Amino acid sequence: MPIQSLFDLSGKTALVTGASRGLGAAACDILAEAGANIILVGREERTLGEQQEKLERHGVRRRTIVCDMGSRDEVETMAAEALESFGGVDILVNNAGIIRRAPAEEYPFDDWSQVIAVNQTGPFLLSQRIGRAMIARGGGRIINIASLLSFSGGLNVIAYTAAKSALAGMTRALANEWGKHGVNVNAIAPGYFRTEATEALQRNQERYDALLARIPAGRWGDPDDLKGTILFLASGASNYVNGQIIAVDGGWMAA
Repeated sequence: MPIQSLFDLSGKTALVTGASRGLGAAACDILAEAGANIILVGREERTLGEQQEKLERHGVRRRTIVCDMGSRDEVETMAAEALESFGGVDILVNNAGIIRRAPAEEYPFDDWSQVIAVNQTGPFLLSQRIGRAMIARGGGRIINIASLLSFSGGLNVIAYTAAKSALAGMTRALANEWGKHGVNVNAIAPGYFRTEATEALQRNQERYDALLARIPAGRWGDPDDLKGTILFLASGASNYVNGQIIAVDGGWMAA
């Protein structure tokens, strides 16, 4: 198969959560550039609209849906609306997430509940709903955005670590169950990227320097650094890749 065809997503539809900025915005951009129609999901209508406008240059169809991924009812409603758009969903990118920082012995239960709801329960509910439709259609791709904390414990992020570890496990479990239906489920584990979620770390010079010293690439990641892996997992280039968690971390896991 020609390389151009291998990565061509023309006629496909991708649903991306947390699509307004950062890693989600990068995912929308590369998938649209490859020809996929994009359903952008996020909490703020204004920022979703801004991102939707940026995709106009790719000439694909776009739709925005406002949704709180921590609300079961909103996730169910959003999934139903997405499946009615552009003939169904071929690619799901579970990117939306939140992080709350506090020492484990002082971690507020409300923060725990919210982080687990958005980062773990929401992706499961959405994957279940969209995955059911993918099975009926004969296939699809689900890409979960995990984390280096799917492999390690981190500091002061007990709920986030728990949720991202669970997301890695869910990736493997769904791949086992749905592979026979042509649904490939994989995850990307980003390292330390310059996004809003890591602003607190970026402002802490001592912690920032310590993290930077551990990264063989000598720099933090930029959202664009994730684009190639997203396109790979969304396209025909990864037809025989299933149940994998791919670290995109500048070499952190090898250090």
